[in-house]
Amino acid sequence: MSKFQKYISKIRGSKDGKVLIANFGYLTLLQIASYLFPLVTMPYLARVIGAEGFGKIAFASALITWFQTVTDWGFNYTATRDVARNREDAEAVSRIFSTVLWARCILMIVSFLVLSVLIVCVPVFKENAVIILVTFLLVPGHIMFPDWFFQAMERMKYITIFNIIIRTLFLVCVFIFVKTPSDYVLQPLFTSVGYLLCGLLSMYYITRKWGYKLQLVKVYDIWKMMKQSTNIFVNNIMPNFYNSFSVMLLGMVGGNVATGILDAGSKFVNLSQQFMNILSRTFFPFLSRHIEKHRFYARINILCATAISILLCGLSPWLIHTFFTPEFEGAVSVLRIMAVSLLFLSLNDVYGTNYMVLRGYEKQLRNITIISSLIGFAIAFLCIRQWGYIGAAVTIAATRGLMGILTILYIRIIERK
Repeated sequence: MSKFQKYISKIRGSKDGKVLIANFGYLTLLQIASYLFPLVTMPYLARVIGAEGFGKIAFASALITWFQTVTDWGFNYTATRDVARNREDAEAVSRIFSTVLWARCILMIVSFLVLSVLIVCVPVFKENAVIILVTFLLVPGHIMFPDWFFQAMERMKYITIFNIIIRTLFLVCVFIFVKTPSDYVLQPLFTSVGYLLCGLLSMYYITRKWGYKLQLVKVYDIWKMMKQSTNIFVNNIMPNFYNSFSVMLLGMVGGNVATGILDAGSKFVNLSQQFMNILSRTFFPFLSRHIEKHRFYARINILCATAISILLCGLSPWLIHTFFTPEFEGAVSVLRIMAVSLLFLSLNDVYGTNYMVLRGYEKQLRNITIISSLIGFAIAFLCIRQWGYIGAAVTIAATRGLMGILTILYIRIIERK
């Protein structure tokens, strides 16, 4: 028996190992659903709403991503870590859960006010006001559905069940109601309604079934938790300067069709990234208590990312031609370029989120993210104006590469010290 096999057997025999394997099993089921449902709906949506509809949805989603990141404020990592470490103390868990919920509600109200001003003052936002406002409903939906809490409690079964409910509702509604190109606005609406319904069900389980209390908290406690999560918030929002911004800039410069082609080429990479996030979410609460197991996690994550990246590069023509119409032909090149970035995202996750955050190096990770994102923000103007959607794909992939390389270089410095 190899050393790796012995290590697997040891994990399976421990209590933490059994929980880890069960959680990974549930999230693997979720990932299968995450692949299956889009594979069913993408060809239909591509035929009905076309590249222009895809582009409008992508533009609105890129804008709302900023506000969603603001309402998260890094709690999806810091609160997950804190609950995972205090989950035997029901009072502490209730206090953390309540503080995060009220903080996110306040941030949502502020975000909506800012968005309203932008829609009134910025012409391109005013032109797309309906799709932007409908897409904003995702923000309260994500707040109501606290998947970070289920992750912290290592009850991934509920994340899986609720997400499958959301996706099933979305699939049924798409085929029933989306009939013409003008129905593109219904896509984010159905997703938002699904999150809101599952959010209500989540609150029932958390407060009624499990007995955790939703408490009124002091403003000082909210401010204190936000301050503790600021470094993670900066680390989370800075990638928007090259990622979401590239999509928005492409929409302004190249139009909705170019944005739709970029979005189509990114679909399979985003689905694969969701699988990598499953690994991260499964191991994060476990590593917060057993950081010595990090090397094992790193091997699994990087191996999976490499295999998926190679697979997507090889299958890119078949994937685009199978699931999209001929007007999406340019998405083949986008997919090949974006697939390479999966390996760098893996490095940033393995040695950034699941190591530096847990070891207390949030500031250092924040600085790496700021430097990389600002460089990406700068090159986006040149690349997108010069090469359109190809330039946007190059900007995103190159910036992720820089971020991954800088992260692992910093870890090497730490190890030497």
